[in-house]
Amino acid sequence: MPVATPGPGAGRYAPSPSGDLHLGNLRTAVLAWALARRTDRAFRLRLEDLDRVQEGAAERQLEDLTALGLDWDGEVVRQSARGADHAAAIAALEEQGLVYECYCTRREILEAPSAPHAPPGAYPGTCRDLTPDAREAGRARMRELRREPALRLRAGRTSWTVQDLWAGEVTGAVDDLVLRRGDGVVAYNLAVVVDDAAAGVDQVTRGDDLLSSAPRQAHLAHLLDLPAPVYAHVPLALNTAGARLAKRDGAVTLRDRLTKGESAADVVERIGESLGLEGCRSAADVLAAWDPDAMPRRPWVVDLPA
Repeated sequence: MPVATPGPGAGRYAPSPSGDLHLGNLRTAVLAWALARRTDRAFRLRLEDLDRVQEGAAERQLEDLTALGLDWDGEVVRQSARGADHAAAIAALEEQGLVYECYCTRREILEAPSAPHAPPGAYPGTCRDLTPDAREAGRARMRELRREPALRLRAGRTSWTVQDLWAGEVTGAVDDLVLRRGDGVVAYNLAVVVDDAAAGVDQVTRGDDLLSSAPRQAHLAHLLDLPAPVYAHVPLALNTAGARLAKRDGAVTLRDRLTKGESAADVVERIGESLGLEGCRSAADVLAAWDPDAMPRRPWVVDLPA
C-alpha cells in the first residue's frame, strides 16, 4: 500500500487470526498505527498464527483494518513462516547455556510452591538443576505421554525494568519462561521478541493486559543481544459488566456493526470518542486530532446500542 516514506524504526500491530477483531482490538490497531505515523515510523502488520486459526479470519481482519483507513509498510508477515529464525534464537541461547528441558505438566506448575513474591503461575524452577538421572527419568515420562519436553530459559534473575509511554518505568517479574512448548510449537514470548527485532520494530503498542509480559520479553531480547522496544500499553476495552470485551458480548465487531446499519466511519467515530475526540471519521482523522499525552488511563467501557 502506498504510504509516505517513514523514518527509522517501526511500530506494529500483530493480531491472532482466531476470529474477527472486536472494537477493543480495532481501537488498539488504530492507536498503534497513529502512534507509529505520528512518530515518523514505519508500520508493520504481523499475523500471529502459531495457535488456533479460524479459516478466513486473517483475510477478514485485513479487510476490516483497511476499512478503518489503516495502511502498512511491506508485506504482511505470518509468524508461522518464521520458524527458522525462532529455532536460531533458541540455538543461540543454548550456546550460552541458557536453555534446559522441562518435564512438568501445567497442573504441576500451578500446584507447586512458588518463590516469595513470585507472580501467580510463575515457574518455580523444578527442572532447572536436575541430575542426569532425573533428566533421563523426565524424558522417559515424556515418551510415555507422547510429547517432547518443553524448553525453558535459564533466566538468572527475577526482575527487569522497561519504559512504557503511559505507565512510565515498570519493573516486573522475570522467570524461566518457556521457549518451545511440549507440542513443539515455539512460545509466544520468544516469537514476538525475535519477530519484532527482525522487522525493525522499536515501538510496541498493545493492550495493557500484556504489560506484565514486557519485562520478561525485554530481558529475553537483552540475552539475544537484540534491542528492546519502547512500549505503549493501551487500557483495555470492557463490557458494561466490567469484564474484558469479547465477541460473546454481542455486536462488537466491525461486521456486526455494519449489519446494525452503521458504517466503518461510525465505528471510527466511536473509537475517537473513547479518546476524547469528536468527529473522527477515519484513522487519518484520529491521527490528526489525537494527542498521545492525553491518552485516557482508564479502560474504555463499551456500551453499544442494541
